[in-house]
Amino acid sequence: MKKKIILFAVLSGLAANVWAQHAHFTTSGTIEFERKTNAWAMIKKEINKDNEAVVAPALESYKKNNPQFRVLKSTLSFTGNKMLFTPVEADPSGNLLFFSIMPLMTQNNTIYTDLNDKMTIAQRRVLGDAFLVSDSTRKIEWKITDENRDIAGYHCRRANGLMLDSIYVVAFYTTQIPVPGGPESFNGLPGMILGVALPHENITWFATKVTDTTLPDNTVVPPKKGKKIDNKAFILNLRTALKDQGPIAVDFVRQFLF
Repeated sequence: MKKKIILFAVLSGLAANVWAQHAHFTTSGTIEFERKTNAWAMIKKEINKDNEAVVAPALESYKKNNPQFRVLKSTLSFTGNKMLFTPVEADPSGNLLFFSIMPLMTQNNTIYTDLNDKMTIAQRRVLGDAFLVSDSTRKIEWKITDENRDIAGYHCRRANGLMLDSIYVVAFYTTQIPVPGGPESFNGLPGMILGVALPHENITWFATKVTDTTLPDNTVVPPKKGKKIDNKAFILNLRTALKDQGPIAVDFVRQFLF
């Protein structure tokens, strides 16, 4: 019996070694993401006693002309530990009414990330103005769990996190893509993040397709158009630009930073 156990252990070790030798890890390619925002819930949360006379009827009108979930697409190109997150232009036929000013109704960020240098260059658009914001990579406090799921054909593991001091994050990452990045500015796990949910913000990002391919040298490069600025100055510009939006300006500033 003891010999059988030893033999089984040896064979298991050999099998694991063979699998490791032949396992394929994606280190370059593109990932297509779909972002879903529960627009009805998000707009409803912004209604307060100062604006309900205008916003509540506008929300009812929006519901009649738009689906509950606003779906937008984006692409993440990556090679090694460098990534470029690029929004796909939305269908202009959607009738957003005056809710188009809300950050989570559009995609405002094109983000280049160098995970080796732990830095980002983000082109952020605010009310028609473009800024090039240089910053360090986002710090997220992660706790890895035992939950698993498949996303776009990849086996993923769940992690729970906290960012911007108080925003709860749920992410699913895969070690089959050994790049510690993800959509937008999400990063810091032992593999590529293919799914993200901000449950209290009514928004998710999930990969729909991964293409394993070698990218041309000039594909993953920083955006160049916009006023160069650091993150502290950008937040100051945000607050100035949104000062006429009343109490919801605080929420808008936070959402522009997602």
